[in-house]
Amino acid sequence: MRFTKMHGIGNDFIILDGFRQAVESPDFMTKRLCDRHFGVGADGVILALPSSVADARMRIFNTDGGEPEMCGNGIRCLGKFLYDSGLVPKPVMTVETLAGVLTLTLDVQDGAARAVTVDMGVPRLGPADIPVDAGSNAVRLEADGRALNFFCVSMGNPHAVTFDLWPDDAAFYRLGPLYERHPAFPRRANVEFCRVRPDGGVDVRVWERGDGETLACGTGACAVVVAGASQGLLPRRADVHLPGGTLGIRWAEDGHVFMTGPAETVFVGELTL
Repeated sequence: MRFTKMHGIGNDFIILDGFRQAVESPDFMTKRLCDRHFGVGADGVILALPSSVADARMRIFNTDGGEPEMCGNGIRCLGKFLYDSGLVPKPVMTVETLAGVLTLTLDVQDGAARAVTVDMGVPRLGPADIPVDAGSNAVRLEADGRALNFFCVSMGNPHAVTFDLWPDDAAFYRLGPLYERHPAFPRRANVEFCRVRPDGGVDVRVWERGDGETLACGTGACAVVVAGASQGLLPRRADVHLPGGTLGIRWAEDGHVFMTGPAETVFVGELTL
């Protein structure tokens, strides 16, 4: 089975073409494929599939085999893959996800997509929509003897954003998994630790649900700007600086969040399954 290895600012994926070859649900083999010593190595596996309601359908599996609703960096990579491979030769395309149908606008140069802007839709802030087991999406939660304030957001998947702590490595690796699996989050949560920059941008470290530390998280970057702007800490348009690179996020007046960032092909290969 042929595959394409891609990344969006360091968040990397194995793309499987379900248009031109039969691809079964890879949840059982994702951990092996994503292993950086015994497999291809990636943060997740993405299936590019036909859709009856959009130009294509995306399924994504984390390294633990779980299937999240959406992935911002992953959908940018998928958009580039669909365009560059000729499967969807359109600079504006739609992709069906578990979080709904999203519209992608591609920056095409010399016949290849270089960057992608994704209309990520309207964030959901109701506790039941995120979900968070609380009366509000603003919660104070304790883990390992330390309490932090979180502003929770769903970008199709659950996020818990805090500006209370910029953790060192020891705190990040200790608190990340504890808050991911905190009892307040019935479907677990992606956790973002944030530090506002003097220029109005923001530094972010992400502990992803089902993956652990990643170099970037597109939905997380969107959630950070929504959380920061809602609390008066950030403007509605901000650069989000992640360990792997920078994403431009805009929370428009109509409520939609737009994410812009690069997508790159690393290599192609063939799997023996």
